[in-house]
Amino acid sequence: MKGRSQRQTADRPDPALAAQTALAAELKPGQSVELLKELHILTREGRLNQDSRRKLKQVYHLFQFIEKLLQELPLEEGGPTLADHGAGKSYLGFIIYDLYFKALGRGHIYGVETRAELVERSQALARRLGFDRMSFVNTTVAEAASDPRLPVRIDVVTALHACDTATDDAIAFGLQKQARFMVLVPCCQAEVASCLRESKALSLSRTPLAELWRHALHTREMGSQITNVLRCLYLEACGYQVTVTELVGWEHSMKNELILARYTGQKKRSAAERLQALLAEFGLQALQASRYPLPA
Repeated sequence: MKGRSQRQTADRPDPALAAQTALAAELKPGQSVELLKELHILTREGRLNQDSRRKLKQVYHLFQFIEKLLQELPLEEGGPTLADHGAGKSYLGFIIYDLYFKALGRGHIYGVETRAELVERSQALARRLGFDRMSFVNTTVAEAASDPRLPVRIDVVTALHACDTATDDAIAFGLQKQARFMVLVPCCQAEVASCLRESKALSLSRTPLAELWRHALHTREMGSQITNVLRCLYLEACGYQVTVTELVGWEHSMKNELILARYTGQKKRSAAERLQALLAEFGLQALQASRYPLPA
């Protein structure tokens, strides 16, 4: 009996080893476990919970898109450069640095964030991990383009869940910095929905299409949809090739639309014309000067 008990104990898998094996399957080769603990994606014991797994999946999926773009960039002194807008705790910036910039040995990531305490925390973490080619700038997305702490040109602009007009500000930043690529995941668009609400009575009397945003819930959804369509047309009018896809499955996030813009230099006149036509159709002409100033 004693021998059989010993054999059963020997055959039973070690829980700690099993957890370590499962974690290794989730992470990328060479990825810093210490970083993931600092970002609270892993617990102090090095475990993943369901919420952390979901967050990690989103960031990994976005990283796959960004990595391909970074690999397309020509070898230039000081490059590549990436500016992450609405950085928050800089999950995205830190993971991009850890998985790509660290081994590359060159290039720089700039995190742009309005909350000073998050900027200070990110600066301290970068120092602790030896990520010396990461900088964090305490400013708004709108003011970042003129901030002297950021270089004149930026290769890649990212904005993950930048709320409302912050995505438009990130686009304006990318245009001014002559970004080769923009990677945008819009969030909580309210500006167009507000304009639709204000002109709802006039629109209902003018066109049956206004039924699409007569109810409050539909106004919000239509405002979000129209906003992203206008952004895509604007980018095309400014010389970018645009692709729209899902970031992750809907079961992981409702803020799911990923806009990828690649600079080609071919400004589409048809996109500019359609942009102006849509602004007129929905009574949004007032937004053109502030949000969609078309190139000459």
